[in-house]
Amino acid sequence: MLSFVAGIVNVSGLFAVQRLTTNVTGHFAFFADEMVNKNFDQAVVYLLFILAFLFGAFFSNLLLEVISKVNERFINTIPVLMEISILAFIAFLHPATIHAKVNIVACLLLFSMGLQNALVTSLSNSVVRTTHLTGLFTDLGIELSQLFFYKKEEQQKKLIASIKLRLTIIFFFFLGGITGGYGYLVIGIKILLLSVITLISALIYDSIKFQLVSIKRKYLR
Repeated sequence: MLSFVAGIVNVSGLFAVQRLTTNVTGHFAFFADEMVNKNFDQAVVYLLFILAFLFGAFFSNLLLEVISKVNERFINTIPVLMEISILAFIAFLHPATIHAKVNIVACLLLFSMGLQNALVTSLSNSVVRTTHLTGLFTDLGIELSQLFFYKKEEQQKKLIASIKLRLTIIFFFFLGGITGGYGYLVIGIKILLLSVITLISALIYDSIKFQLVSIKRKYLR
């Protein structure tokens, strides 16, 4: 669900503000290019994009650490609610406002994606990332090659499970990108509301699953 959200943000953000809004790899290249050409004002803008993503990741893990000491039940909820708020705010902006404040909108989207990526990375012990595909394709390539060498049944099962997970994330990122692209052509930046609905659904699913697990543990004691 989160990779689907990232796919929507990736393409609709690119259409709306002509900026990369789910990762910072490209921004590093643009930053270096502007520095070499001595366009320092524009270089600062790209630096701000990088820092927005970084601060989103920093703030996400800061929240995780604080919430884990208070009530672990809400460790997912607060960061996702923040992301929902940011995406909903941008979805309701007037197109003229977005056009006039493209760099601010890009920073907000990058902050929200840094928030999401750090949340998933922390909770999965760095196994899962959802806002960009570079690491996923790297890990997928490694694991596909390992299928030729790790022949034990347990090793094969573990590899296949991991490969299925990565393929699922990649598929939903692409699906989100296609949805975001077509959606933007039809309803503009309001396509981000689909991301909001998806995130709310994820929170509801998480809550129901938690309740079911709690009930199961209660009656199995």
